[in-house]
Amino acid sequence: MTEPEYTVGPDLDHHGDAEVGPGLVDLAVNVRPGPPAWLAASIAASLARLASYPDPRPARDALARRHARPPNEALLTAGAAEAFVLLARTARPRHAVVVHPQFTEPERALRQAGHPVDRLLLHPDEDFALDPDRVPASADLVVLGNPTNPTSVLHPAAAVAALARPGRILVVDEAFADTTCRPAGPTPGPPAPRPPAAGPSAAGPPADGEPESLAGRRDLPGLLVVRSLTKTWGLAGLRVGYVLGEPDLLAALADAQPRWSVSGPACAAAAACATPAAVAAERVLAAELAAARAHLVAGLRGVPGVGVAGHPASAFVLIRCAGADRIRLALRERGWAVRRGDTFPGLGADWLRVAVRDTATTDAFVAVLTETIRSAA
Repeated sequence: MTEPEYTVGPDLDHHGDAEVGPGLVDLAVNVRPGPPAWLAASIAASLARLASYPDPRPARDALARRHARPPNEALLTAGAAEAFVLLARTARPRHAVVVHPQFTEPERALRQAGHPVDRLLLHPDEDFALDPDRVPASADLVVLGNPTNPTSVLHPAAAVAALARPGRILVVDEAFADTTCRPAGPTPGPPAPRPPAAGPSAAGPPADGEPESLAGRRDLPGLLVVRSLTKTWGLAGLRVGYVLGEPDLLAALADAQPRWSVSGPACAAAAACATPAAVAAERVLAAELAAARAHLVAGLRGVPGVGVAGHPASAFVLIRCAGADRIRLALRERGWAVRRGDTFPGLGADWLRVAVRDTATTDAFVAVLTETIRSAA
């Protein structure tokens, strides 16, 4: 029996969690350490209802309201990964195109379902920028991330929207959209105060939230926006995400979805994260992340032999350095885990992805990286 095509070339099965281990500082996974107290309390309260089958409708309705959509334009899923599998099971593309480098699960799911996939590779010398004209007109299924994992590029909404057209399904992976915010200028001020631990602030979300998101666009034909609640809120183990789009497309995904695939605690978390107060808290976290990311980028740009890709806009930074495959292993020996880049189509062994952490962790990492590169020279 021949190997599946997706196993030829980059390992699409590899993810950042494979890099972490006991005793390692985790810069390989782009998930916050854990949910805040108010969200953990909502999840804990749902445990009293474990004897009942989960009802996703209240959470679905809340998520739809968040994005100013009717309820039939939202579908709750067991993380973004389930959404990609449902799409692969239901779509019948004649010409599927995945824009790379990006999260590998969409292509993996399509190939496992028997769909051939063409790859459109964005170029590092162009800061991995998206040119809509490079996508073939014949493509009836197009998948891309915004902001893109692993490049941390935030594509302009207008460029992404230009890919939508009748007869095409446009899938935009916005798993990290809630980590983005408008630049505050060359010298950003301190982040806004964090909401109290007992619950998020009751204030509404600032106007600068998710500047390039298409989650609220209802005018684009064939648009499916895939979202995740696991990154900002530290819920990777709970598996909770959702899809926004045209009712007919979502109905097809729902028909292919196993019953009760989203657990009761996940439904409770989704409802809690969709409130205006939670969205306002999310904006505070995005502003804090922007300041921490700027600190990381400045530190990395000061390391001899390290290049930072593009203009990072999310919870991670992509870097390039000679011998990065050896540097990664040497960092592990020194107690640090970073994400290898060669498993992403369009990248190679000289790329690494580094998660944004607090400034103290960043300073310690930059010092270790500098010494590791010096030792390897």
